[in-house]
Amino acid sequence: MLNHYETVFIVTPVLSDAQMKETVKKFRDLLTGEGGEIVSEEDWGLKKLAYPIQKKTTGYYYLIEFKAMPTFIKKFETEFRRDERIIRFLTMAMDKFAIEYAAKRRQKKSEPPTEKIKEE
Repeated sequence: MLNHYETVFIVTPVLSDAQMKETVKKFRDLLTGEGGEIVSEEDWGLKKLAYPIQKKTTGYYYLIEFKAMPTFIKKFETEFRRDERIIRFLTMAMDKFAIEYAAKRRQKKSEPPTEKIKEE
C-alpha cells in the first residue's frame, strides 16, 4: 500500500540553474523509478537560511509531495545523505489532515487572485 509523504530538501546555492534542475530530476526519477507517484511539487527558490549550514547562508528549497511504499523512504533518505549537493532534507508521513490541508493550499494557489473593491 502506498503511503502519502512530503519531502522538503535544500540544495546548495553554488550550483548553476542547470545543475539545480538536474539535482531535482535525479530525486524525481528515483521516486518514480521505485514505483512512487508524485502528487505535487513546488520550487520555492533561493531563500535565506535561519542559520549557516556548511558556511552557506542561502539555499534552493524544493518540496515534493508523493505516494510511495514505506520501505522506499529509507533508500530515498540514504540518497539525500550521499549527495553532496543536498545540505538539508526532511521527509514527513502525511496524515489525512495534512493531505487535506495540502490540497486546499494547492487549490488556493491555482485560483486567480480576487481584487478587493473598496467602498467609500
